[in-house]
Order: sequence, then structure tokens, then C-alpha cells
Amino acid sequence: MKVNLQTEFKQTQIQQVLDDLDRELIGLQAVKTRIREIAALLLVDRLRQKLGLSSSNPGLHMSFTGSPGTGKTTVATKMADILYRLGYIKKGHLITVTRDDLVGQYIGHTAPKTKQVLKNAMGGVLFIDEAYYLYRPDNERDYGAEAIEILLQVMENQRDDLVIIFAGYKEKMDRFYASNPGLSSRVANHVNFPDYTPEELLMIGKIMLQEQQYQFTPEAEEVFLQYIQRRMQQPHFANARSVRNALDRARLRQANRIFATPGQNLTKYDLVTIQAEDILKSRLFQ
Repeated sequence: MKVNLQTEFKQTQIQQVLDDLDRELIGLQAVKTRIREIAALLLVDRLRQKLGLSSSNPGLHMSFTGSPGTGKTTVATKMADILYRLGYIKKGHLITVTRDDLVGQYIGHTAPKTKQVLKNAMGGVLFIDEAYYLYRPDNERDYGAEAIEILLQVMENQRDDLVIIFAGYKEKMDRFYASNPGLSSRVANHVNFPDYTPEELLMIGKIMLQEQQYQFTPEAEEVFLQYIQRRMQQPHFANARSVRNALDRARLRQANRIFATPGQNLTKYDLVTIQAEDILKSRLFQ
């Protein structure tokens, strides 16, 4: 018996998911390559099973590390789609949770909370953001350890029903795994998401504006790049998320600028264009 790799690959329609990923996310080449590699490994494992070869049962649980706003949730959604198309999960949906969704406030509260989340996620992917907050060794009355125990049982015993992706800042995630060796040994695929460059963030911003039928003037584009470079030096910078927030404020200033000159006849250009002054009024330039 023979199997044709290209035929099998086409039938799964994974390429479509990878193409979507390429189109929807600026940059992140290393991440996209890593996702392709994981997809290839999973496809080959499926083909081995078809030919009656021993399946290595590739570990499916993953770790996505990086700053906020670097595309982790977007990639997790695509990963869920790939796993579904290859038959590793039955439904292919993604559920995103944080510590508050899993850990209770009092004795006996955590187990039912965690089990309900797991029940909702079965057949798909559970994405646990800022996963390191589950573990608080400095507080002996913390119930996060109970949630981790339940997750470990499911990761070991229901591998065919659920894939878990742990996500968060790299340094904190490294400490989280170091303190939970049982967890670390069950996470096979580690994907690191680098911060975007200022130029990539400018491109992301322009795409966001286009989607809302706005545009920069050439001067505004230059000023927005300066804004990004300054904002990156500030605390709580969240990559694409910070860019989106900055554009929301620029649109607010644009609307107020237009409103402040009553009596003028507005053109379409006036309504869709963000001027340099709409960005320069940010406190970063004060």
C-alpha cells in the first residue's frame, strides 16, 4: 500500500489555513515556519497510521510565548483549524480563558469551575492566557494548584478530546514550567512570538485603518511611526493592541477637529483622512 503525500495534503486543505495565516498576520516568519513544521509532523503521523506503522502519538499540547498583541490568539485559532482538518480534534473550536475562569475563591469552588471550562472546550482547543497566574507558590491558601492538577489529568487521559495551549510572557512561562515539571513534560511544542518592529506595526496600523475606511496623509504616516517608536519605550506596550488603541484615539481627535470648524462643506477626503495633528496631540508628543 502507498500513500501520496501531496494528495493527502490537498485533501486536508491545510494549505488554505496556512495561506490565511500568511495573509492575516504581518511578519512573524519564524512563527509561521514553526506552525508549518508542526502541521507537517501531524500529517506524517496520520499517514503512518494509515500504513499501519506505529504512531509516535505526537504531543499536541503547546506553549505560545511572547508579549501581548503579537498574534498568539490568532495563531491558536488557526492551529485549532489545522488540528480539526487532520482529525486530531472533533470540533475545532477555540475557548480562551484566564486564571479567573478556572480558579475559585473558596474551598470546593475550583474543581467545578475548571471541569465546566474543560467540558465546554472538549473536542477543541483550550487557550489559557497568562497561564503562570495559575501557580502562586507564595500563597499556600491559593487554589490554582488544584486547577493545574485537574488540567494534568485531562492532558494525560483525554489527549484525543482536547488540546491545551498555555500562553504568556516568555520569562514568566519559563518559571511556570520549571516549577511544574509534570506540566512541562506534557507540552511538546513551544512557539515563541517576537515583538513586532516599528515598521511592521505601521503596516498593521495602515491595514487596520483601511478596514475602517480611513487613511493617513504621508505626514501623518511619518508621525505615527514616530509615535510607535516612542510608545514602545513606555510601560504596558502591547504591540498590535496598542496600535489599535492609538488609532481609536486618532479617529476621536479627527472627529473633534472636524467638529471644531462648523459651517465647512466636508468632502469624502475630509471624513476618511487622519492628519498629522490628530496624532501629534497625543500626550507622548507633549
